[in-house]
Amino acid sequence: NWELSWPWLAFGNVFSIRINWVQWYEYTGVLGGTIWVLVANILFFKVYKSLKSKENRKEAYKLISIAVGVLVIPILFSFLILKSLPDNSNQKSYEVIVVQPNIDPYNEKFDPNVTVEQQLTQFFNLADKKANTTTKLIIGPETAISQGFFENELEVFPFYRLMIQRMMTYPKSSLLIGASTALAFNEKVSPAAQEFGNGNGFYESYNTSLFLDTNRNRTFIHKSKLVLGVEKIPFSQYLPFLENFALENGGSSGTLGVETEPKNVKDAEHTFAPIICYESIYGDFVAEQVRKGAEMLCIITNDGWWRNTAGYKQHFSFARLRAIENRRWVARSANTGTSGFINEKGEIVQSTEWWKEAVVAENVPLLKQKTIYAQFGDFIGRSFAFVAALIIIFSLKQKLQGRLNKTKS
Repeated sequence: NWELSWPWLAFGNVFSIRINWVQWYEYTGVLGGTIWVLVANILFFKVYKSLKSKENRKEAYKLISIAVGVLVIPILFSFLILKSLPDNSNQKSYEVIVVQPNIDPYNEKFDPNVTVEQQLTQFFNLADKKANTTTKLIIGPETAISQGFFENELEVFPFYRLMIQRMMTYPKSSLLIGASTALAFNEKVSPAAQEFGNGNGFYESYNTSLFLDTNRNRTFIHKSKLVLGVEKIPFSQYLPFLENFALENGGSSGTLGVETEPKNVKDAEHTFAPIICYESIYGDFVAEQVRKGAEMLCIITNDGWWRNTAGYKQHFSFARLRAIENRRWVARSANTGTSGFINEKGEIVQSTEWWKEAVVAENVPLLKQKTIYAQFGDFIGRSFAFVAALIIIFSLKQKLQGRLNKTKS
């Protein structure tokens, strides 16, 4: 919750590969796991210190029992939760198609010699392999529409006419796809707004999810949690020269515009959370989308930037924690990386291979019940931030009191 926010490193994320241990994240979120790691390590360190001292052996045995309890009880509780979860197989389901076009973001995706129409044709050709008249939602990755455009001018572009034409094959299907968009303003509305070259106003660029419902009504939702150094330059509102150090990524650089709050998209009957790339790391952000009615989590991303490293694997794995925290299915479309479906228990139902074209389909149950975490978000983080502030105030008071006492003496 500050300019250098990077929750990727939270200790609680590590359990995305041990989801059976942390089903209780539906109460606490990832920060509950972080506390678990810290408390367990502190206790075992105290056990180690006590065992080294002959005088403290009795204390060590007590600490061992406490430490083992702290380690084991949450795991046992997790398995109990897992057994008690309701069977959602009878819930109303939604047939969803997820497409992984596998376009190299470094050498092909933003190549001026490769048109957006060519890339979208590839996308729809893949979708055709799984989509049919019963398909309800087709999901494409982040910046699948790689050509930037002003949102009010979308209809004039050939790629938009191509999208409408291809979607006519599936009149009952909605489309959620990533795009690079912009809006124009008469004044500088935010630090992200840039002045037009002719001096006639300003524009703000966005990393956007574009939703076309079955009536082809358009909804644009802008990414709010931005990647540091590429989409956001920390503290640039105070030190504007820092924008000069922005890294270029996908044809854009510098701070992008954001939404003022998390938003959802809706078709005639249902509500979905469009989650763009890095936003999927923010549990509290996603929980707010669920509080606002999201029945399924739709993550669109471009994990090809990671190349074949641990990055794309971790990014997919962390999505399992969002499923557990909110008890919602996740449909995830990556340009390349890992696409697929994750159920409300955090179990991977389907997944694609790295650096391969793919399309997968699944009947996704749409769930409405809200977990404790979905209702209250990162209450642990907010509580401890308050405690930290009190500790700092108390420490300063003690220090000042000590100086006053020295002065008097």
